[in-house]
Amino acid sequence: MAFAPRLSNLVTMSVDPTPGELPPGLLAEYLESAGTQLRVLAELADRLARVGNDAEALDRLRRETHKIRGSAGSYGFWEASRLAAGMEETAKDWVARPDDLDLDRGSVAQWFVMQLAEALQLEPPLAEERSSRPADAAPPRPTPPAPPPAGTGAVAPEVIVVEDDPALAGLLEYGLRARGYRFVSFRNGREALDALLALDVADLQPLLLLDVDLPALDGYSILETLTRERPGQYRVVFTTVHGDESEQLRGLEAGALDYLVKPISLRVALEKIRRWVGR
Repeated sequence: MAFAPRLSNLVTMSVDPTPGELPPGLLAEYLESAGTQLRVLAELADRLARVGNDAEALDRLRRETHKIRGSAGSYGFWEASRLAAGMEETAKDWVARPDDLDLDRGSVAQWFVMQLAEALQLEPPLAEERSSRPADAAPPRPTPPAPPPAGTGAVAPEVIVVEDDPALAGLLEYGLRARGYRFVSFRNGREALDALLALDVADLQPLLLLDVDLPALDGYSILETLTRERPGQYRVVFTTVHGDESEQLRGLEAGALDYLVKPISLRVALEKIRRWVGR
């Protein structure tokens, strides 16, 4: 790639750069290359929309998302890097199980391209630049439904996502919507706890995918409060980048059902959710 020889320059500029801190010429060079990668990814997504077990397209998707994961972070586009990390893990699972067509892989990949373009602040590739598929074939960012108000008799959600990383939250929301789950999402720990304490879950025991590191209130504090004030009403699975043994044991000892370490494969996450929810 054209920008690769100049990556070493970043070491002397900043350990943790942001796009605004980079020299304009270097940033423009990277974004031009990233635009080319987006078009490649869009073409691969279109191929998977036609043939979901296209082995060559699956392996190329894995390799291209790995490149984006590294380069986007090096240039300060952290959300794009995290989004690519989740897609890379998903692509790895697809490569390992090419005929296990659990989801519409083309739609997932097209969604990824749209979100990646947004995270890189680039225009998504137009259909005429890559194939004859309609430009609007890629699904929009899923909009989670509002939580049912307490006391209204509305059916409680099956899955509740409390996650401040928009890349992971968006990927999980897309998968949950594709599978037809009733779900709600929160990005802030305090807001999530207030809603969870007020929610009438009846006998459902919703699955709570709970990030450990959250703004306003951390996941352990949320679980501690729920255990004290709403015992047995939620089944909690922690999601976090802290995957060492001590952290996992801490979560399990706090009462969590399980632990998901980021980056998370969408296929694996949905399979685990299916088992936890029981359908």
